[in-house]
Amino acid sequence: MVGPLEQAILALMIFVIMLGMGASLTPRDFALALKRPYGLFIGVVSQYGFMPFIAFLLAITLPVSDPIKIGILIMGCMPGGTTSNIFAYFSKGNLALSVLMTVNSTVFGVLLIPLVLVIYAGALDLQIPRENIIATLVLLLVPVAIGMGLRKLNANTGAVTEFLGSLLAVVFILFLIVSWIPRNWDFLMTTTWATYFGAIALGVFGFAIGYGFATLLKLHPRNARTIALETGIQNGPLAIAIIAFTFAGTEAQSVMAVPALYSLFIVMSSTLLTFWFRRITDAGEQKLPDGLL
Repeated sequence: MVGPLEQAILALMIFVIMLGMGASLTPRDFALALKRPYGLFIGVVSQYGFMPFIAFLLAITLPVSDPIKIGILIMGCMPGGTTSNIFAYFSKGNLALSVLMTVNSTVFGVLLIPLVLVIYAGALDLQIPRENIIATLVLLLVPVAIGMGLRKLNANTGAVTEFLGSLLAVVFILFLIVSWIPRNWDFLMTTTWATYFGAIALGVFGFAIGYGFATLLKLHPRNARTIALETGIQNGPLAIAIIAFTFAGTEAQSVMAVPALYSLFIVMSSTLLTFWFRRITDAGEQKLPDGLL
């Protein structure tokens, strides 16, 4: 499903995406986040509370095989994707909050992703090799740190790196369309409706619950839109990379089906949601209150 050349390209893409994520940050951002822990709390609850639970419910209710269940769980436990920053911008959301939530979920993910996977995989009696996942996540912090260093050394270099990282997240989807889909067309045609439903519903339910959670907390509408997008948009490239470097053979193909389909359909559902957010935006929402929340 993913050959040696594609694994190398995938690893390079992930490196640049994480490099761009790091370049979007400065130490001041973390200081601001610590002064306003409310935003950190919402991000962690959204990414590692709601999304893994949604994935767990889908895994136990849908008539799918164990590898597909593993794929749903891994996808649901991923941190936010950099693509969410792009959609937050076009949705007239809070871009600063979006970036901060994406990075925080990635940093916290080194500890929380293996932990949450152990809990839910154990509940489903599934075996997931945790060591490779932990090693992959730790290595991903390196490009984030390098990106932050580039931003500190030169603001222009950091801005360009940040842009390339976000752009490459979109290029990754095109990479899937051009390379992965044609070679796995027969597999996709024989994939059950439940697998497609799980891949699509994971993001859609994440949008709905994230937006409902933010509305319940009576957050500013722009922040509510941002949290909805951050909750529903997971890091698909990271999930595919972890699976490619952790599983092998036909098992890898089945496990990878959900993250691959999710990565394709999340762009469509995010686009539709963005159009809806822009439609309901009015002039009174344009001014944000002080701070991220």
